[in-house]
Amino acid sequence: MQLAAAMSWAREPVGFRPIPLKDLTNSPSYRADVATLAAMFRHALESKRRGSLLAFLRFGVISWGRPDAIMDASTEVHRGQWHSAARAFALNPVGRRQTRKYRATVPVPECVAWWLDESKGPVVPQGLSKSTWRRMEVALGLPGGGQSGMRLVRRSVATIARKRLGEENWIQGRIMLGHVQPTTSDIYAVSDPAHLGRALAVTTELISEIETLAPGAFYRSFTAQADATEGASAARNG
Repeated sequence: MQLAAAMSWAREPVGFRPIPLKDLTNSPSYRADVATLAAMFRHALESKRRGSLLAFLRFGVISWGRPDAIMDASTEVHRGQWHSAARAFALNPVGRRQTRKYRATVPVPECVAWWLDESKGPVVPQGLSKSTWRRMEVALGLPGGGQSGMRLVRRSVATIARKRLGEENWIQGRIMLGHVQPTTSDIYAVSDPAHLGRALAVTTELISEIETLAPGAFYRSFTAQADATEGASAARNG
């Protein structure tokens, strides 16, 4: 596909038909259940040095976002992402052009909004290294071969949510994932994240279930919030 694009740009005849990427990609089939997601949070909570991992997992469940969007998320005012009063988070910051991988604006459950209100700067402090993620995979016995990479949270949350939403309401899940993009109609009738009520309810329910199995995963009743802050400055790779 890249060769065909380059030849077209150079105004050279393309004598072959590029094979669409979707026909070549073998998407991972593994999905984590609620118990496994909770185990991932417990692993992150075991050490103050895993603060960035905890933040990544936490915001992954909250936003259903892609890893790149999670790493790019920030509460800095000039980024225009965290809208506290509306309890909504724009995964696409101000000034960034939307790409084919559309970043949605998603509702944030009230029970975890405190975390974003108190965050200063990047949601995942210091970023998250692949080695930190890989150590968690090994520690928990997650499948390798690309089955349990950083997109695992997004894929797992979406799968759990789809079962709970049902096909009639799955459109809300697709919007959360950024798979349904605004159309001309949305310019006239502006979309409101509050309309994603069913998806928000499912996310809130999932957060509660994970918190029950991994106390401190989301709620402030545990010292995890302080741990996350300390862990961010303790070590880059955690």
